[in-house]
Formats: sequence, structure tokens, C-alpha cells
Amino acid sequence: MADPTLVQQLAAFAVNVREHGLAPEVVADVRGRVLDTLGNALAASTLRDGDGVEPGDAVRSLIVRWGGEGHARAIGVAQALPAPSAALLNGTYAHALDFDDTHLPSVLHPSASVVPAALAAAQEVSADGRRLVEAIAVGDEICNRLGMASYQEQIRNSVFFEHGLHATSICGTVGGAAAAALLYGLDADGVTHAMAIACSMGAGLIEANRTGGSVKRIHCGWAAHAAVVAASMANAGITGPPTVLEGRFGFFEALSRSQYDPAAITDGLGWRWELLRTFYKPYPSNHFTHAGIDAAIALRTAHSLETVDITAIELGLPGPVMRSIAEPAEEKAHPRSGYHGKFSGPFTVATALIGGGGLGVYLDDFNDDCLGDTERMRLASIVRCVVDDEATASFPHQFPAVLRIRTKSGATLEHRVRVNRGGPQNPLSADELALKYTLNATRAVDGTTAQSIRDAVEHLDDATDTASLVPANVG
Repeated sequence: MADPTLVQQLAAFAVNVREHGLAPEVVADVRGRVLDTLGNALAASTLRDGDGVEPGDAVRSLIVRWGGEGHARAIGVAQALPAPSAALLNGTYAHALDFDDTHLPSVLHPSASVVPAALAAAQEVSADGRRLVEAIAVGDEICNRLGMASYQEQIRNSVFFEHGLHATSICGTVGGAAAAALLYGLDADGVTHAMAIACSMGAGLIEANRTGGSVKRIHCGWAAHAAVVAASMANAGITGPPTVLEGRFGFFEALSRSQYDPAAITDGLGWRWELLRTFYKPYPSNHFTHAGIDAAIALRTAHSLETVDITAIELGLPGPVMRSIAEPAEEKAHPRSGYHGKFSGPFTVATALIGGGGLGVYLDDFNDDCLGDTERMRLASIVRCVVDDEATASFPHQFPAVLRIRTKSGATLEHRVRVNRGGPQNPLSADELALKYTLNATRAVDGTTAQSIRDAVEHLDDATDTASLVPANVG
């Protein structure tokens, strides 16, 4: 008998979780992922600025126009929708603000694709909360492990990213398909086929991070949509190749020229959870900007800095992140929209020095109106981004930075951040996570509704119904 292929081993892991359940710490972690994802999505549902038509608005209009037999809820939509359509909108919202969780060093955002796909599938078949939690745990874990397989220590980066591919949407499609397939009740063969089909559906290019465009904000929505479709196809009898991951014309050959580590997919599978190493984001911006934000807040607070006294700023970064948040230099110093400011080291440092709202830097700091703030833009224009060797040495296990500020008096102030907030080594407190959720959710719903969603998530593994997690009335 032939050894099981990689996708067959992942499917066996998925079914084993459904049959035997999860450890308490994994259940607790999934509840946190669901709450964080719902808060991010609710906040995004109220977004009305940006370059042209908001992606969420466009997707909502599309799925309502598409119509179809309704089985699942989408945020801000009165009628029930086909599960793929609900997943598309909820996934678009979940990633639209760049506030979603991040796994390191794969540098992908698992929950923004997996949670919306699993929610839609669970509602379609009226699955209970325990099944939903199991499916999300499996989906996030598979997503993370596929991302880790493409990570290469010698280049300190994902091969996917080196080729311009958005690892989040590619891997999230496969993880989301496994989650949906579990909820549809498929056996190991069926889950295998769902993931194998999904490997033909994942897509996403990251050029928009560099030079503009709103398409990246729908990547996780499309991944969630494709995941539900792939699982539905497997449930209908469509099959996929068993060697879809490692095969001559498979996932890793096509997307990374077979530069991948199969052990990252299977080693410790089922007992060592990559899910538990996933970071929560304290700020709604590209994760590479967070250490610079923290350094700016630390210097501002420690020295009671007045921005008018600042004459020069140097932001030291890991070499590989320069192209994401520092280049092209003119584009990053003068982002074309508030959204593009989320991917700018200079703009985020300037924002933190001025003093943001909410969590220190928050959603309102990335409105297009902020581009008209003369002092903010002056500060951004004097930030010089450089490669810092110490920061590079620990990347991408952390995204560190060092900030140096020169003042009118001639003083040079410095602060180095070595460990990012929100991860296992420097976690956000329960109060900080709750504040993030509440600030996000109450942009879209009243306090009573926000609290009822939070209460439902806290008891999710005992719930018999999940529809109440997705409110139809927002704004």
C-alpha cells in the first residue's frame, strides 16, 4: 500500500480532530480568533473612504444582485445568501482593514479566510458551535502549515512572496476548504478532494501593496468563497488529484518551483499547533509597520515629544521589508490614500508620533482626510528608512525595528523594538483584545449587540446556532 500523500495526511488530521476533539487551549484560541475576525469585519463594514468604490460596498452589491437560495448570513445584508456569497463578503470585510491576525514566519493571515468560510458552511448545514470551532482550528492550522512549507530560512522569506503571490489567499483557500468539508460531514477522502480542488482555485498577487489598487482587500473574501465552492464540489462528487501538493504539476511546483519543505506540513501535526503561534494585530496596518509604531509611541511618551521639535527621523528595518513599507520612497512618504498609508513605514511612524486614537494608532488614522494633515505629512517626508542588521537577523520570526529621532536641540533619541506585541512572547492582554473588539464592533452595531456577539463567541463551543454571530443591521 502506498504511503499517504501530503494532502491525504492533512485530511486524516482534519477528520481525527472531528472524531476526537481539541485540547482546551486550542478551543480557547479559536474563540479568540473568531471574536477578533468578527470585530475586524464589523468595523470594515462601515468603511466608506478609499480610492474610488470601497471593495466591501462593491462586493455587497454584487452578491445581492447575484441572489440565489439563501442559507448563510453576511454582515449588513438583510436576506440569507448562498454560502459562497456570504463567505465572499465576510472574508472581504475580515481582511479589508489589515487588522487581521498574522502567523510568523510564514507571514500570512489565516483567520480572515478560514473563519468566514467555516461560518458560511456551518450556517448552511446548521452545524453546532463545537463543530465550527473544530473546523476553524483545522483550517487555520492547515493554512499556516502550507505557508510554513514555503518559508526558506536562507532567504528569510516565503518563496510565494518572492514570486509575487499572496500566501494568505493561496493557503487560506485550501485551509478554508478543509474547514468547510468537515462541516459538510465529508469523510477523509472527501476532505482530501475538497483541498485538492481548492488548490486549483487559490489566487492573489501582492503588487497592489507596492503601487496601488484595492484588489488586495478582496483576496481573503475570494479565498473564503473558493473554499466553500471547493468543498461543495467535493460534496457533489468532483474529485482532485491525490498528489496535488507534491506532484510534478502540483501546488508547490506551480507556485514555488518545488522550493518547499514537506516536513513543515506534517511534523507534529495534531499535537504541535502552529495556530497557537499566530499573532494578533494591535494596529490596523501592515504588520511590518508595527515595531516602528511602538517605537514612536515609546519615544513620544518617554520624552514628551512635541512634533514641531523633530528635525530628522531614521527608521531601521529588516532588509526584506524595505520593498513592502519603504519603497518606492516617494510613494511611501506621500501615500495616495489613507489605505495605502497602512503599508508605509514613514506614514505610520508619523501617525504614531502625532498620537493616534483607540489603541494608540487606530482606524481613523488612515482616513483619506489624514493626508491633508500638514504636520503628519511633514513628519512622513523626513523619515529615512534604512536596513538595520540586528533587525534583519531576527526577521521574519519577529518584525523588529529601531527608531532614531533628531530634535532641534541636537539630541538624538533612540528606541529599539525586538519583539512584536500580540504574539506568544509579548501577548496582548485579555483587556486589550476586548478593547480592540469593542472599538471595532461598535463602529457597526450598538453596544448591546456587540456584547451579545462577544457573549456568544465566549460560549461558542456549546452553541447550537451560529447565525447570531453575523448581524444583518449595521452602520
